[in-house]
Amino acid sequence: MSKADLSKQPAQVAAMFDQVSTRYDRTNNVLSVGNAALWRVATTRAVAPRAGETILDVAAGTGTSSASLARNGASVVAADFSAGMIDVGRQRQSGNPFIRFVQADAMDLPFDDDTFDAVTISFGLRNIVDPKKALAEFFRVVKPGGRVVVCEFSQPPLAPVRAGYSAYLKFGMPMLARVASSNPAAYEYLMESIQAWPDQRALAGWMREAGFERVAYRNLTAGIVALHRGFKPERQAAPVAPVEPVAATPAVNAQPEAPAEKPAAPTKPKAAPKPKAAATKAKPAAAKPAAAKPAAAKPAAPKPAAAKPTTPKPAAPKPKRSTSAGSASRPASAGPAGSEESASTIPSEGE
Repeated sequence: MSKADLSKQPAQVAAMFDQVSTRYDRTNNVLSVGNAALWRVATTRAVAPRAGETILDVAAGTGTSSASLARNGASVVAADFSAGMIDVGRQRQSGNPFIRFVQADAMDLPFDDDTFDAVTISFGLRNIVDPKKALAEFFRVVKPGGRVVVCEFSQPPLAPVRAGYSAYLKFGMPMLARVASSNPAAYEYLMESIQAWPDQRALAGWMREAGFERVAYRNLTAGIVALHRGFKPERQAAPVAPVEPVAATPAVNAQPEAPAEKPAAPTKPKAAPKPKAAATKAKPAAAKPAAAKPAAAKPAAPKPAAAKPTTPKPAAPKPKRSTSAGSASRPASAGPAGSEESASTIPSEGE
């Protein structure tokens, strides 16, 4: 009787499963104390197969899990690298038109990119030489938006459960395997591989590294088994959508800029040298009293009285010209500030 070791050489693992294929399902039911059926139901619900979908069941074995997935009308490709398992599965599922068996290596799947609506594997990822490479293959063959579900033995989080489970693996399971299995030695490898397998968080981290998003897991049977699920990101055909607001921002800024230019247009006040022209029209002698006004500021208003030419009323526009220029400059600065605020709010809404 062959037994694989933790090096998990594909030839050894395949030969081991070939030898246990005929009594594999019964042995699983015995060793799991009837929980295997419950784990299968939970996995099927996590995959949530729908009629018309195409699902890849990796390490499908004899197709028991595939039959559960195909019950609602989904087409299931049952893949396994054990020829013995596939032979038994084809015999047992021969009357099921929704299941097709394929011999395949999980690290090098013979399928095109973006082929399946969902990919699932139950108690098989642990037996693969490079599980991270297998997860990368699952990511490759699942469609954008599709899901991947992994059901695998794990590490119970509670210490009492962990201690009891470890005792069962060492003493209880080998005894039951001798009674139920055609290759009891193979289940020594089962115990070793379970104890060496990482915990739930580590597997979730591997799935994220492979590219899956919204990765989550749920413990079954106090954490003896964990159900992981992740989704392949949708193809971002809408990266153009974020570009639209960017293209729109110049247009939004352009609207405030137009009014901002209007205050700048008051270069007319600068053309207000008209008052100067008025001053020049006044007799040049009268212009001298205007210059004398600064000096007249020292004596008192007598000289302005002498320079009665109230015609300097055009000089009154001078303060108007200065105030209008000041007020025009202020709105000009306020205009862009307002546009910047509105532009800043647009990106924040986009974020």
